[in-house]
Amino acid sequence: MEPEEFDSDVLRQFVLAFKKGKLKAIVKSQPVPKSNKGPVKVVVGKTFDTIVLDPKNDVLIEFYAPWCGHCKKLEPVYNELGKKYKNEKNLVIAKMDATANDVTNDHYKVEGFPTIYFAPRDKKSNPIKFEGGDRDLEHLSKFIEEHATKLSRTKEEL
Repeated sequence: MEPEEFDSDVLRQFVLAFKKGKLKAIVKSQPVPKSNKGPVKVVVGKTFDTIVLDPKNDVLIEFYAPWCGHCKKLEPVYNELGKKYKNEKNLVIAKMDATANDVTNDHYKVEGFPTIYFAPRDKKSNPIKFEGGDRDLEHLSKFIEEHATKLSRTKEEL
């Protein structure tokens, strides 16, 4: 509730709207990026559902904090990962500043930085947390390839 003026009438209207299910949740969100064409897609609170929960794509999402040393160290590796998979039609490599945006889905718990999840396109409510491996190109690639629902194979792999 963010009223300009607060009195009993405003509170009554708010409670009635709540009971009728007519309230919209206030989502903390940075502005939606004007351009999001890079190899790593930027997710904000307002675009979490449309990007991460898109049933057409597998999504690897990193939740980070701009001040986090581990996140800063991961950034060039994560950008390289995005470049490696940029031609995959059904795979999105994404990141979200979890200090400036609300994570709007309870299945994506962020308790430290960086936190990385893989959201298979057919199991958005059951994301797979990246744990225990080195956060390098090799281990992140292996994690993607292990959980991806549909990857095209390059000539190098054949």
